[in-house]
Amino acid sequence: MQWLSSLGTVGEVLRIIILIFEVLLVFNLMILVHEWGHFLAARWRGLKVEAFQIWFGKPLWKKTINGVQYGLGSIPAGGFVKLPQMAPMGAIEGESSSEEPLPPITPMDKIIVAFAGPLFSFGLACLFALLVSVLGKPQSEPFVTTTIGYVAKDSPAATAGLKPGDVIQTIDGQPIRRFEGFVDSVRWGVIASEGSEIQFQVDRPGEGVKTVAVAAKWPDPEKKPSSWWMSIFERPVLREVGIMGKETPMVGKVQANSPAADAGLQPNDELLSVDGQPLFSRIWFAEYLETKPGQPVQVIVRRKDKATMTSSELPVTLTPRVPDQRPPEYNRPMVGIEWHATGERKLAYPPVSEQVSDAARSMFSMIGKLVSGNSDISPAHMSGPVGIGRVYYNLLQDPAALLQILWFSVVLNINLAIMNMLPFPVLDGGHITMAIAEGLRRKPLHSRAIEWVQTACALMLFGFIFFVTFKDLGDIFIGGSKKKAPSIELKWLPEGQRPAAK
Repeated sequence: MQWLSSLGTVGEVLRIIILIFEVLLVFNLMILVHEWGHFLAARWRGLKVEAFQIWFGKPLWKKTINGVQYGLGSIPAGGFVKLPQMAPMGAIEGESSSEEPLPPITPMDKIIVAFAGPLFSFGLACLFALLVSVLGKPQSEPFVTTTIGYVAKDSPAATAGLKPGDVIQTIDGQPIRRFEGFVDSVRWGVIASEGSEIQFQVDRPGEGVKTVAVAAKWPDPEKKPSSWWMSIFERPVLREVGIMGKETPMVGKVQANSPAADAGLQPNDELLSVDGQPLFSRIWFAEYLETKPGQPVQVIVRRKDKATMTSSELPVTLTPRVPDQRPPEYNRPMVGIEWHATGERKLAYPPVSEQVSDAARSMFSMIGKLVSGNSDISPAHMSGPVGIGRVYYNLLQDPAALLQILWFSVVLNINLAIMNMLPFPVLDGGHITMAIAEGLRRKPLHSRAIEWVQTACALMLFGFIFFVTFKDLGDIFIGGSKKKAPSIELKWLPEGQRPAAK
């Protein structure tokens, strides 16, 4: 769909509209299946169903079929099936329109109907996981590696002595399987750590296994306090120690007339080493080139033959220099490579059990850190519909969009099932808890008290949704602008037109 961008402003607007429509379609499929579980269970147990609505708020569209009002709400979050025989939910669903008295239902009926939603979400996650196990999940090297590829200067990791090439085995005693991800990863191990130091166990080539204590805080002396209104949109800083996973730099595009073009580099070439040193990171490579202005460096390149699909390694000589046309203050030696966004990706085929287990463990780990008094993780780090929609929006632009959507939908549906099972009024787990209490008392709970509790919890739920939505909007409009690098116009000239070297 990227071809729409070539049509100018109209094409770009049309592309964005289509992407947003696809996000809504995928996101609402999750809600539809979850609420469908409640709907079918209610029909099975003989409950009266008044309405089936996707999204909350006043309906933008509604239609009554066989006594059930189907609708699309005005607040793009969640959905509901209106069941007047369950606990009163007038604050979210609106007051019941039924004037005739309805027969009471048993606590078991309530439990079955409430549990059906999370069960259907779990079933949808398993279906997506099955598709991922058959079709595959694209994974790049920085995601699956446990090897450090880059250590930032003056970072806690550099100060403690971590080095590129170190293979991380455990963090704070927890085994590590990959660098990025929701569970058993380096990134989560650092974020979820709770002490003043983070204990890394690494296997260093030639030196064996070492334990390195890394400071958990990375002070930023240039950071200024935010105004109160900006803090509404900003998230608290998460722990970071200044390391990145190993990646084999891959050429995405070669700039015309640049040193890389003169040397014959081609798109999809992989850079393996420079001057005999293995290359673990494109950032380290750029820093190394800055120390070699005008000096030839020897690079070993792996190139794949598209016809035979075989790879060969060949030496290439690059001579970094500053671009021929540039701002006066810009003097960084470069070679004119635009890096491939992901590098080489391979398809992994994780079994359904592994996908579901990893998603569930990540959610339980997140909940545990939220309630821990020593953790830096707080509700301000969570996302709502806007944040989730943003993830889908980005994934839909990936060349392997379908596979990425399927994988993320496994995680999202498991999270949806677990969150809804929490014993919080308004959520499905709250309905189950109240039904159990009713069964133990052998008589219904006080309806007026339940209504007050449900209303208060509904207001808390909407308040939380608004809270995380402000954070999601901050990620888009504030965080993105801070991270955006300034645009610099650089150009390389043919050899006969280049200015004489000073």
